[in-house]
Amino acid sequence: MPDDLYQRYMAAHRADKDHRAACAACTSDAQCRDGRRIHARLAVLQDAYLERQRNQRGKRNPR
Repeated sequence: MPDDLYQRYMAAHRADKDHRAACAACTSDAQCRDGRRIHARLAVLQDAYLERQRNQRGKRNPR
């Protein structure tokens, strides 16, 4: 079963993707206010998830 951080990260990814598909104001270069908020949430969760992955890999493969 996926952990909570991963589930929140994937939900944020889906929300970002769905919003971009439905919002005429959002482009790859600019986002509406809601799009910026949704994307910021995705970025925070992605950073947290990737940082945890790096830390877990480092624990398994110490130098």
